[in-house]
Amino acid sequence: MRYPEDQFNAGHIPSDLLGQLPAGTDPKQIVIVRTAPRNYTGPILLALATTGGIALIILMIAVTIHVFAAATVAVLSASGGLGLTLKRSSHHSK
Repeated sequence: MRYPEDQFNAGHIPSDLLGQLPAGTDPKQIVIVRTAPRNYTGPILLALATTGGIALIILMIAVTIHVFAAATVAVLSASGGLGLTLKRSSHHSK
């Protein structure tokens, strides 16, 4: 047996636990209860879902601002409140 878990799984009680049993206790009727190993699937999925949700919210805010800005420019240019003038510099060739 390489690992302590192998002793527990085979039904063996380690000697350090036998020394802690009260006098007159039958070791054959002892049940050793262990906690389950930690499962990291839940916290990892929660972190990924939170990160994805935050990224989606930021993307939606950016799209909303973009649409609002485009609509504002369209309304202002159609109503004459916004104009764009391009001036070409006069360049004379010799």
